[in-house]
Amino acid sequence: MTMFTRQISLAVVLGFAAWCVQAEEIRIGFINTDRIFKEANTAKQAQTKLEQEFSKREKDLESSGNALKSAVEKFEREAPTLSESQRVSRQKQLGEQDRDFQRKRREFQEELNARKNEEFQQVLERANRVIKQVAEAEKYDLVLQEAVYINPKHDITDKVLKVINAAK
Repeated sequence: MTMFTRQISLAVVLGFAAWCVQAEEIRIGFINTDRIFKEANTAKQAQTKLEQEFSKREKDLESSGNALKSAVEKFEREAPTLSESQRVSRQKQLGEQDRDFQRKRREFQEELNARKNEEFQQVLERANRVIKQVAEAEKYDLVLQEAVYINPKHDITDKVLKVINAAK
């Protein structure tokens, strides 16, 4: 969301809240989504799953990067003693290896980000169901997930985490 849209949304919510307070007491809750992503068992399981899925490729990329770095350092040491044609040939070869390495690293990062988004979207969907369940059970009129400031007495993150972590 853009900052302007957030400000407008906040103004509408606050206006609604002020109007409702005049009519009756309103119950407002707040959820800290960062804590949900860090502390929920489902989020921890998703993180572990991603680490297992991508750790081998990450190690392979790291070793390829180290090998390329060593080759560049070796070339720099040997460059003064090489003939012009050998130097040009090795520079071209190292350039191609670097481009290949950068492409593989970029592909890895894109795949990792896509998988993270998939996994954490499932965590968020589960959390939203639990938030709705808690809000209905405890008769909250409004539950916010983002705010500039929130009084800690309105934070229901612990309640939601207990429900999420209690589920099998």
